Amino acid sequence: MVEVVVHGPASWNQVVDLDELPAPVPHMQFARAHRSVLGGTSAGKAAHLRELGVDVELHTVLGTDAAAAEIEAALRRAAVRSVTTYVDGPSERHLNLMDPRGGRVSLYLDVPRVGPEHTAAATPTLRRAAAGARAVVLDLSETSRAVVDDVVASGTPIWTDLHDWDGRSAFHAPFADAASFVFMNGDRAPSVRELLRACVSRGAELAVCTLGADGALAMDGRGEEIHVAAEPVASVVDTNGAGDGFMAGYLAAHLDGADVPTALAAGARQAARALGTHQLCPSLDGSSDLSSDRAVDPGGPRPSEW
Repeated sequence: MVEVVVHGPASWNQVVDLDELPAPVPHMQFARAHRSVLGGTSAGKAAHLRELGVDVELHTVLGTDAAAAEIEAALRRAAVRSVTTYVDGPSERHLNLMDPRGGRVSLYLDVPRVGPEHTAAATPTLRRAAAGARAVVLDLSETSRAVVDDVVASGTPIWTDLHDWDGRSAFHAPFADAASFVFMNGDRAPSVRELLRACVSRGAELAVCTLGADGALAMDGRGEEIHVAAEPVASVVDTNGAGDGFMAGYLAAHLDGADVPTALAAGARQAARALGTHQLCPSLDGSSDLSSDRAVDPGGPRPSEW
């Protein structure tokens, strides 16, 4: 039995740092730097939870290519235990173009070809793990969408990350409907408050929207708002993994019995750790503690736009 089951993507990413994101016209640019690193929102959450001392198990899908071996090696470095479904062909791979302000364009290069037979074979193991866990994180993916009902039937609270949900996408709806704890960012929210209110009206016990340098805004089941400031950091190395860190920090604190403001502050601290490394999580490269001095702005709406 494990405390937290995380179900969703793990990928192998090529990250390219640019002075600015490409304009939609033919041209040439020089990269400032580039690297290959572990990616995938579920891998990020699992690594952050493990760094925080949570007993976590990652359920994911990998292909039979060289990227699968790189992903597995990275997960071992982060001490993340995984339950993997292997499918013939490629693993998930992204090309992430990053600007100095944390702006990102993520291009999907490959995705595993998962058939219903793979889902059927993996679901009994997931169902058993979910039934014994204190929380299940269902991340956005076709494979997670296929098992929503099975996880709901386990009775274990579901946590989900809707990322840049605009409140209208039908793909996100089963996750929003099933989750007791909903996290997202404000990148595409017409109104952050209205989006949080919509999640609560669907039955969420808590909905949280991260707001870059403005911290995060949460709304509980009674419609009450709680805001937390961003954790100051000396500099931003890479914004990849910050949202995963925030959710993991909140979840770990929640499992320890923290109230909402305390858990939000824990989320902000863990997100700041992700900002100080080129990896999804410091445990993947041995980064030491970050020095704090000022809040930086990786984007997100201003308070007046909430």
